Amino acid sequence: MNVKTTIATLSILSALSFGAFAAESVNSQQAQNLQSIGSVSVSGVAGSPMQINDELNAKAEQQGASAYRVIEAYNNGNYHATAELYK
Repeated sequence: MNVKTTIATLSILSALSFGAFAAESVNSQQAQNLQSIGSVSVSGVAGSPMQINDELNAKAEQQGASAYRVIEAYNNGNYHATAELYK
């Protein structure tokens, strides 16, 4: 799965599940109005893109973020993703 497909999948899954979490997944246009507070990564996820989304969301919440944007994602046997955090 290439990077664009993985990011698109994560974005769709984030949009479907945003109401269940405190941190919301945002796109680059929405992020322009927010203050960046850092980034988080998840690696070695052998599950689905939804599990990546869940792990990024949990890390965003732990850092006190109200939103996050996936800036990198790929699958090389296991998933890896990086998200920028926003307040």
